[in-house]
Amino acid sequence: MKELWNLFFAFARIGGLTFGGGYAMLPMLQKEVVEKNGWATEEELMDYYAIGQCTPGVIAVNTATFVGQKTRGIAGGIIATLGVVFPSLVIISIIAAFIGNFAHLPAVQNAFAGVRVCVCVLIFNAVTKLWKKSVADKAGLVIFLAVFAGSVLLDLSPVLYVLLAGVAGVVIKQLEVRTK
Repeated sequence: MKELWNLFFAFARIGGLTFGGGYAMLPMLQKEVVEKNGWATEEELMDYYAIGQCTPGVIAVNTATFVGQKTRGIAGGIIATLGVVFPSLVIISIIAAFIGNFAHLPAVQNAFAGVRVCVCVLIFNAVTKLWKKSVADKAGLVIFLAVFAGSVLLDLSPVLYVLLAGVAGVVIKQLEVRTK
C-alpha cells in the first residue's frame, strides 16, 4: 500500500509541477522515476515515452500508466495515472471557473506569453536529453535525420514515423550483425 501512495504522490508532483505537457515533463519524470525511486531505467523510460507517443492519449498519462504497471501491476498503473492527472484536473477546474473574468487583462495575457516561452525551453531541454540517449551511433543519426526530414517535408502521422523508425532500427542492426 505504501508503494501505491508513493506512486500517486510522485506522479502528482510531476503532474502539478510541470507545465507544457509530456515533453516538458521528461526531466522531472527522469528524476522521479529513474534517479529517486528506481522504478525504471533511463532506457525503459525512453521506451515508455516512445510507446506513449504511439498510443492514444496524453504522453505523460501513458508513461505514468506504464511505469505504475511495471512497478505495482494494474493497481500501480491506475494509481500512477490518477496521480499525474489529479493536479491538472484540480488546477484546470479552478482556472476554468475564473479565466473568463481575467483573460482580457494585459497582466494575465503577458503571464501566459511568459509561460509559453518557458515551456519552449523545457521542451528544448527534454529534446536535448532524448538526443543524448537516443542518437548514440551512426544508425541512430541516420534514423533521426530521415524522420526529421520526413516530418518537415511530409504531412504524415507520427505513428507512421515511429513504426518506420522501429523497422529501420531492426533492419540496420540486422545488417550490422551480418557484416560482422
